[in-house]
Amino acid sequence: MLAKTKKAVRSAVVAVSAAAAFTVMLPAGNAYAINEVECRGGENFLKIWSHSGGGRHSVDCYANRGRMDFGGWWVDRISTGNNDLIYYDANGDSVRINRWTDITFPNRPPKVNSIEIL
Repeated sequence: MLAKTKKAVRSAVVAVSAAAAFTVMLPAGNAYAINEVECRGGENFLKIWSHSGGGRHSVDCYANRGRMDFGGWWVDRISTGNNDLIYYDANGDSVRINRWTDITFPNRPPKVNSIEIL
């Protein structure tokens, strides 16, 4: 009876050790986090022209998959570059814009709460 118990414990230890070794040896999956990058000519980043309620204007570029807060700024223009985008506006709507799209909002710009690069 004692031999069976030792064998079961030894088997469990070997299984746990093997699982730990595979966990350490296998590469981690790609981590994605959208981040703001420097706007440069010739790059295919997501580029957004926007303004605040106080009249401040901004042009910002973004790269990598993920979602981030946009602060409720009014969006005047979006150039998606090689990125598929969803923006979430203050009305609770989500709007998808496909890659290689350049769109302007001259009369009724959306107030965007967050953006997501797919």
